[in-house]
Amino acid sequence: MAALRGISHNLYTHISHPNPQLLFFFRGFSSKLFVKDISFSTTEETLAEAFSKFGEVTEAKIIRDKVRNRSKGYGYVSFAKEDEAKRALTDMNGKMDVPFL
Repeated sequence: MAALRGISHNLYTHISHPNPQLLFFFRGFSSKLFVKDISFSTTEETLAEAFSKFGEVTEAKIIRDKVRNRSKGYGYVSFAKEDEAKRALTDMNGKMDVPFL
């Protein structure tokens, strides 16, 4: 609980700061992308392979149902650099032509 108080105090300090551009600095682009409509047969390796053409994939995670241990149809792909993630986002957004996704 003490850790949560520290986090919320730090967040409040940044949000209530008189410089609004400071808040923009903390809202930077993330290098982790959300990927939906993944085939149930897709593995984390094939997901990483599909996105590796845009840069170094540091992690590919498929979210699974804990009871059935089956894919829920979505996951996350993390890149080493933000610009690689931005390029993957613009190039792969709305694409359904990848056979194993």
